[in-house]
Amino acid sequence: MIEHLKFDCRYFRGHIPCTPNKLRNKVCNACDEYSPITKKILIIKLGAIGDVIRTTPLVVRFRKLYPDCHITWVTHSPDVLPTDQVDVIVRLEFASIYAVQNQQFDIAINLDKETEACSLLKDVNANEKYGFTWENFHIALATPNAEHKLITGLFDNISKTNTKNYLEEIFEICHLTFEGEPYLLNYNQELAKKWQSIRTKADGKKIVGLNTGCGKRWQTRLWPDDYWVKLISMLKDGGFYPVLLGGSDEHDKNTSLTYKTHAYYPGHYSLQEFISLTSNCDLIVTQVSMMMHIAIGLKKPMVLMNNIFNKHEFELYGNGVIVEPNSGCDCYYGNTCKRDKPCMNDLSPEKIFNHIENLLK
Repeated sequence: MIEHLKFDCRYFRGHIPCTPNKLRNKVCNACDEYSPITKKILIIKLGAIGDVIRTTPLVVRFRKLYPDCHITWVTHSPDVLPTDQVDVIVRLEFASIYAVQNQQFDIAINLDKETEACSLLKDVNANEKYGFTWENFHIALATPNAEHKLITGLFDNISKTNTKNYLEEIFEICHLTFEGEPYLLNYNQELAKKWQSIRTKADGKKIVGLNTGCGKRWQTRLWPDDYWVKLISMLKDGGFYPVLLGGSDEHDKNTSLTYKTHAYYPGHYSLQEFISLTSNCDLIVTQVSMMMHIAIGLKKPMVLMNNIFNKHEFELYGNGVIVEPNSGCDCYYGNTCKRDKPCMNDLSPEKIFNHIENLLK
């Protein structure tokens, strides 16, 4: 029997039944689903959840280039990756990394600049390596194509002049050209049906999801609470149904906002539930955050409020608008504001409301 095992099949899982066997009782010597691996690809993108999501268009391209490729992804955020598109998803932990380091890959890519990610690319066995590696106690380039992304990350004044979006940059690092490949999400459609109850609450009105927070790292992105209150009032008067969204960090804020405005706040949930909840909104208003990438992945129209980042970095696929303070921003990639009155105070609720109306016409 062992001589019939197809070790090079995409579905082979090493020591447990493969999907064709588990679901359809197929065995190697009589299986019409045998799919020999054409390329073994490793992607190292640890990052925040949003950064992982916005890297998934690479998977789309590799599946197009090599339909029977096998993709392994090392990340801190495994729950957000779709298991039907990424064959093996592992955390940066000793046991899993030991296994990765003892495999042979055709292509290995590291898009993170942290020491552990760069060191992993250096140590992994691969015929082709792209992105950031480690040499002589410092970050280094696997190929010259990663230079642009490294330099813009090191020098703010150069970063401000960049006109390439993130996807153009990472495709360039991999010696490819971005051609509009979409985001992938681990989206649970059955769970999304649970949240269709929002449609009943909305009673035919367009549902506008308001993501009120932006995480703890760059608080300079926050929009004032009284502006959210005013926007909610305008949305209600304009015939829209506002829904407050956020995680545990935004719970107190959203509880306070719903008390002041009576806007619907469903609470905070797991990542999977949060994605499913968001899928039932017609439009998203958010600061630059994980929500931005979830909305893009769900192909939702979006009003994106930006101040401290280079707007050219973001690819909205023609399905949204980036709105910035008229007065500009003095704290590029900064977590403290240099002004007495933060620039986000110059971004009016009226301006946001007008963009919502235009996108939902």
